[in-house]
Amino acid sequence: MLNDTVDNREGGFTLIELMIVVVIIGIISAIAYPSYQGYVERGIRADTMTEMQNIATEIESRKLAQGRYSNDLIAGLGSSYPQEGTALYTISFSPNPLTSQWTITAEPINGTRMKSDGKLTLNYQGLKCRGSVCGTGSEWQ
Repeated sequence: MLNDTVDNREGGFTLIELMIVVVIIGIISAIAYPSYQGYVERGIRADTMTEMQNIATEIESRKLAQGRYSNDLIAGLGSSYPQEGTALYTISFSPNPLTSQWTITAEPINGTRMKSDGKLTLNYQGLKCRGSVCGTGSEWQ
């Protein structure tokens, strides 16, 4: 004889099981997102640092070609960085007029993700500063 009892239970997940998975994903996201933001900011800072070092090389190269320091050496090198997309830093030079003891400064623009990053500077001796911490090593990191 045929068994008249049919099991109506189908395979699948219960609402509680799905909610537990959503909570676990939320917790992992809450932990991972700030770390991700930190990596993005360090990457932007590294790009800015590289640009500042490129500008320093260009200043010295132009000085060799021109034979003296002047504001002509920094023509087209300043303004905002990055030049494409949202500007995050304003790059400036001192002193004015430019001398052999120049300094390049990258100031974070208020209202951007880098606003609390602190001022980055690079001088003619290769001295790098981030905020008030200075040296010739990894101060920008």
